[in-house]
Amino acid sequence: MDPYSYTNTSPYQPQDIEDASEFYDVIERSSLTHQLSESRPYVYWTMEIYDKANGIKGGGGLGVLAADTRRVAEKLEVPFVVVTPFYRSESHQKITDLAQTEYVEKVSPQEYGFHYIDEVSVSSAGFPDASLSIFRKTLGSTQFVTISEPNFGQLYEGEGSGDHRLYQEVALGFGGYKALKLLGIKPAVIQLNETATIFAALARLDELCANGMNLYEAIVYVRKHTLYTNHTLLQAAEPEFHRSQFEKLVLPNLKSNAVRCWLMEQFQDDRLRPNLLAIELTEAKNGVSKLHARVANFRDRNNDKVKFHAITNGIDLETWVLPEILQTYREHTILDKFGLPTEQYQEAIATLPANTIRSLKRVGRLELNRVLIKRKDQYNNPVHLPEDALVFDFKRRFANYKRPHLAFERPEVLKQILLDSNAHYILAGKVHQGDHDMYQQLLTILKLVDSDPVLRERVHYIQDYDETLGRALAIGSDVAINVPIIGLEACGTSWEKDIANLKLLISTSDGGVADIKPIACLEVSGVSPEDETTSLYANMRRAAQIVASDDLLTQHIHRQLIAYLPIISGARMLKDYLKFLFPARHTTK
Repeated sequence: MDPYSYTNTSPYQPQDIEDASEFYDVIERSSLTHQLSESRPYVYWTMEIYDKANGIKGGGGLGVLAADTRRVAEKLEVPFVVVTPFYRSESHQKITDLAQTEYVEKVSPQEYGFHYIDEVSVSSAGFPDASLSIFRKTLGSTQFVTISEPNFGQLYEGEGSGDHRLYQEVALGFGGYKALKLLGIKPAVIQLNETATIFAALARLDELCANGMNLYEAIVYVRKHTLYTNHTLLQAAEPEFHRSQFEKLVLPNLKSNAVRCWLMEQFQDDRLRPNLLAIELTEAKNGVSKLHARVANFRDRNNDKVKFHAITNGIDLETWVLPEILQTYREHTILDKFGLPTEQYQEAIATLPANTIRSLKRVGRLELNRVLIKRKDQYNNPVHLPEDALVFDFKRRFANYKRPHLAFERPEVLKQILLDSNAHYILAGKVHQGDHDMYQQLLTILKLVDSDPVLRERVHYIQDYDETLGRALAIGSDVAINVPIIGLEACGTSWEKDIANLKLLISTSDGGVADIKPIACLEVSGVSPEDETTSLYANMRRAAQIVASDDLLTQHIHRQLIAYLPIISGARMLKDYLKFLFPARHTTK
């Protein structure tokens, strides 16, 4: 029997890590044993987290990243606290007459094992204080600390610069900081996952000054203990609030007159973007890919360009990768017990033969079909993919810059590719509520598919995209299509899940894919959208040829894994954050 061949579907069992000191030693930060603890943890603030197993369903990639970061910390025994809202309304999608509609389901923290702690409040001018319920859930070395109240609204409800959005951000920042105090948690470091969480740093600044610290000393302290992780490429795309909104919703929560005056000085023409506060109150700043850190166009109060350090997003491999594939990586010393590539990972990858890859992909296809039989396509029917069919997928939020329409620009060409390759094309991803242009684009695509019998048979739009479907597609389809407009994707992690699951990737040179130059996959290129469409179709044909050939398949899968596995590793991501936030201490003799 081929030692690489898999004929069983036994789940991967991770190796035990005795405690975090093992990981700290490996990443050359042994001092973290004394710097991080249950009462003084790494605290991660986020407006969304996508962790359905724990009852919290975020809006997209930002929330998925937050969930993966916590999972990795738990596996590595790192003391880690996530402060986030618990939204009591969960939005779902369905397709009616080929158009997207939404419905809402109610959820509660108690249903998912969260324990009620107490109430804290946030204030607003002219209104009674809002009472926020604090819930906690402990998972190993990590905790969720959530705020919740019945009228909090859904994630991203209302206008980006509206009162309700600002209220949500204030409630998370000030309410979440009060919750930590209530629990006796003092952050060793705070990571702000995007600008919306900046009020946590403002709350910390206010407490220091209210307790007697000089304003400028307090600003220095907050800066040195706070990381701003930015996911947005253009400062102009960030929300902006009016002075009157801050006077109503922010100032009533400040105890220090010095902080209140400092905050009002940040306004220009009675307007303020919270990202300017994030820039002012953090010393450490990072973008989420090399390209993002280089091209993000942010300016401080003096109009100087802000420098972002690059820490590319990774994924929690145990969540997203087929267990049998992970077992292969471990058994053949591609990954170590922490989820980091070994010193010999390149040589080990190069020994994986085609029959191993094909055997593992067959297991993945079975899992995909087990999921699809419980889901609905655009006609509200389940889908079953033939075992011998080639499967392309486009699975990500339906946003214009991600270009879900690109493969449908020339329907006759797409149809011929699917027929020649015995292929199916799966679309999955929701339109954000209120994005009327993308509602129409989705409807146009589905009507186009419906108008042609070949496309109708071979193109499947799977409703209500979520973690379960995303994972099933990552492990069970053959070729991923990732074609954002270059310069608009901060990182993306869907492509990482695909490569880790032995899929071919067709991509533009954008986001985290562009960490490697030239990119180590099938590249979509061109000087115009028409050229890129031609390139996409050529690469789809090329992908079909590669999958049909053992030699080509191993060549391309090896190339992708060798190039990207160190980037994909969530343990690598956490290592990079810890080393960035806690520089090595140098001693002199």
